[in-house]
Amino acid sequence: MRKIINDPVFGFLSIPDGVLFQILQHPYVQRLNRIRQLGLSFFVYPGAMHSRFLHSLGAMHLMHEALASLCEKGVEITEQEATAAMAAILLHDVGHGPFSHVFEEAGMLSNGMSHEDISLMMMYEIRDWFSSSQIALPKERAEASAIMNLAIRIFKDEYEKHFLHQLISSQLDVDRLDYLCRDSFFCGVTEGSVASARILKMMNVKDGHLVVEAKGIYSVEKFLVARRLMYWQVYLHHTSVAAEQLLIKILTRAKELVNSGVELFASPALKYFLHGAVGENSKFLTHNSELLYWYAALDDSDLLSAIKVWANSGDKVLSVLCECFANRQLFKGQLLESSLTEEECEALRNEYVARFGVSKAEAEYFFVEHVSTSNTYSENGEAIGILFKDGSVRDIANASDMLNMETLTYKPQKRYLFKLKSER
Repeated sequence: MRKIINDPVFGFLSIPDGVLFQILQHPYVQRLNRIRQLGLSFFVYPGAMHSRFLHSLGAMHLMHEALASLCEKGVEITEQEATAAMAAILLHDVGHGPFSHVFEEAGMLSNGMSHEDISLMMMYEIRDWFSSSQIALPKERAEASAIMNLAIRIFKDEYEKHFLHQLISSQLDVDRLDYLCRDSFFCGVTEGSVASARILKMMNVKDGHLVVEAKGIYSVEKFLVARRLMYWQVYLHHTSVAAEQLLIKILTRAKELVNSGVELFASPALKYFLHGAVGENSKFLTHNSELLYWYAALDDSDLLSAIKVWANSGDKVLSVLCECFANRQLFKGQLLESSLTEEECEALRNEYVARFGVSKAEAEYFFVEHVSTSNTYSENGEAIGILFKDGSVRDIANASDMLNMETLTYKPQKRYLFKLKSER
């Protein structure tokens, strides 16, 4: 028996009634329904309200299509490998925090801990859940655990069939194919639309590595151009970045107040991290069930509810920042040709000291200098290989007559001053 889900981007998605469906039912995965895929982009594109859960479903669907296409071309993929690869892509984002990347960028997780690390830990937890769960017979539990072990190996690129990992994480993977199609759809930005179906049909495997047949080269070129446009038009839109910087300032201030002994309203999960529970011991998150429990309890609603209450905080800095966020009075962005001088920073501090009666240190919460950068293609990453009829494989940067390595790897930068508007 299969479950059918109606996806606005790819139509009806079919979910096998087995291990994959049980993974979908796990609380860690269901939590992704409460985390926006595009973080704070809804401040710019009101339709960008889709969830990480929907993206994970779409990526799993594209993985199924990719594996089916490869099998048709004679690539040997067992049923267990296919299920494990689909499980791995379904869980690739399970460790994302509230508003996607903002939570970790705000320093709520220290010592270099990332959502990828937490995703891996959650995968181990789900594997162990299958082993001890009463949802199936012992034989079925053993099969599910074996699939999860294989999914983890594929996710970590420790499995001999490297192309399975490439489908999950590479410069042309099903993760990117889904989020470009999905994000462009919900934002109404047509420049991000890519021919995902054609790219998947053109995929093949050569010497254990994922390649794209030469007749699909134009679709790959379109994919790379679309990715560049989506970064600057959506992901790095200056208003979205301004909202993110404002939220980072809010969380930083809240954590500073809590650590100094101030009592702030917060859900139990958010309070746990505001008190610096991760702190210097964040590297132990991978084997600390308490930390993982509270992290799994966090989602966008924890931050939004706290911000609404903090808008009435007795702390001037926190209340002003939260009121601005709640009412979309975001930081104003100003393009800079060079870094701010100390004199310019001092003038900004004095402006907010006079305006709000705060200290100079506190005044720095009302402005920030930020550099946005992205690259279309990484020359240090694994190349997108184009397979020609003679059996040779060439890097897309060399095979394309439109793109070259210099164009693809160029990293444009935009330096901004984000500051509280002069008049609210």
